[in-house]
Amino acid sequence: MNERTLNLIFRLTVFALLFTGFAQMPIFARYYLADVPGFAWTADYYLNHVLHYGLAAVLLVFLGWRLPLAMKRRWTPGRLLLALCWAGVVLTGLVRVMKNQPDVFFSPTFVMAVDWAHLGFVMLLGAVSLGRAVTSRKNTA
Repeated sequence: MNERTLNLIFRLTVFALLFTGFAQMPIFARYYLADVPGFAWTADYYLNHVLHYGLAAVLLVFLGWRLPLAMKRRWTPGRLLLALCWAGVVLTGLVRVMKNQPDVFFSPTFVMAVDWAHLGFVMLLGAVSLGRAVTSRKNTA
C-alpha cells in the first residue's frame, strides 16, 4: 500500500474511533440520531463498545508502526505535544480496558477521573491536530 492509502485508512480509523467513542455515551439516542434510518445501531452500546475495541487495536498497530519512524525525526514542540496527546489517549484507553476486566476493581472516583482524562486527551489531540493543520497550511500558502 502506498502512503496516501495508509493515511486514508489511519484517518478513517480515527474518525470511526471518535464516532464509536461518542456512541458509547447515550448522546445518539438522546438527540435522536439513532432514529435516522440506518443509524439505529448507534444506540447499541455493546456493538459500539466492541467496534471501539477493534478499532483501537487497528490504531495501536498504526501507532506502533509509526513510532520508529517518528523517533528518527527532529522533535519540534508541536510534534512533542501531539505525541504526548497520543500517549495520553492510549494510556487512559488501556486503563479503561483494564477497568472492564472482571477481576479488576478501581474506585469510582478513579474511574471517573480516567474517563474524563480520556475524553480530555481526545479533545486536546483534536485541537492540537487542527492547530498543526492550520499552521502548516499557512506556511505552504
